[in-house]
Amino acid sequence: MGKVVLVTGVARRLGGRFVRRIQREPDVERVIGVDAVPPEHRLGGADFVRADIRHPTIGKLLAEYGVHTVVHMDINGTPLGARGNRASVKETNVIGTMQLLGACQKAPSVQRLVVKSSTSVYGSAPRDPAVFSETTPPKSLPSGGFAKDTVEVEGYVRGFARRRPDVAVCVLRFANILGPCADSPLAEYFALPVLPTVIGYDPRLQFVHEKDAIEVLRIAASEPRRSTLNSGTFNIAGDGVLLLSQAARRLGRPTLPLLLPTLRWARTALRSLGITDFSPEQIRLLTHGRVVATTQMRETLGFEPEHTTAGALADYAHSRGPGLLPPETLARTVDRLAALLPAGAQP
Repeated sequence: MGKVVLVTGVARRLGGRFVRRIQREPDVERVIGVDAVPPEHRLGGADFVRADIRHPTIGKLLAEYGVHTVVHMDINGTPLGARGNRASVKETNVIGTMQLLGACQKAPSVQRLVVKSSTSVYGSAPRDPAVFSETTPPKSLPSGGFAKDTVEVEGYVRGFARRRPDVAVCVLRFANILGPCADSPLAEYFALPVLPTVIGYDPRLQFVHEKDAIEVLRIAASEPRRSTLNSGTFNIAGDGVLLLSQAARRLGRPTLPLLLPTLRWARTALRSLGITDFSPEQIRLLTHGRVVATTQMRETLGFEPEHTTAGALADYAHSRGPGLLPPETLARTVDRLAALLPAGAQP
């Protein structure tokens, strides 16, 4: 008999893609997809159960299906369609995780837990180290938004791991996920026609492609391969780093440098445009940036991303179409200006 895998958050496209991928594993007999709303995409041969993880009914599902592996993907920074506002997302992230972990603790069949977390747990501060490792403490804990949610979620996961030492627990701290189907807060920000930035700052950013996110989730949900260990906490990001200004040019998006107080004031206007997690922590990211080390991802987990940070952004940009200043047009303009200037002068 193969194992039963339960996946939360399958109404989102990333969750749906992971469900379809994990079904192809030879040791997986059945996949149960759970969400509070029916998905608009197909789940292949998986069983969909409409359930809200904030309610105790999730415990009955674990017992009824004899679930072996739980992949908790319903931790997000943006609401899904009509699911609600930022408050409802926070409830799902925090209260939902508490309920799910409580149910897992009481379910003897559960032997593996995978949690989709975020590098936002490190926060973004002016005196941050150049690179965060998995053991680097943040200079200042996030005070709000999705970043604070992830800190609370990981705290509950550590408590669960102490109470159920027999369960293999894997926490994946993803950098900003980008790709054609990405629905992260940063993906929403990059979709704006003009990108508001903090004047005087050009933060360093990392991205992970959604295809790589699916693959590393699969590795974490499977039995560890030889010479690897998929229990613990791992930073997940593509190779390389991009400055925000570089990302804006590659997207063809003009930037609007603002004083920090002005940008904070503009939060209300941005929320009216659908940017639901433009929290103080998101503004800190766009001010100070964040870079993480991925040594453990490669040497311990045994995962090598297919896409670099730049590659993930390029695929995202291709799916969204050209911005107001397409890179090709910008390059031609710079070339023309250079031709008009005296020899040795810079445009």
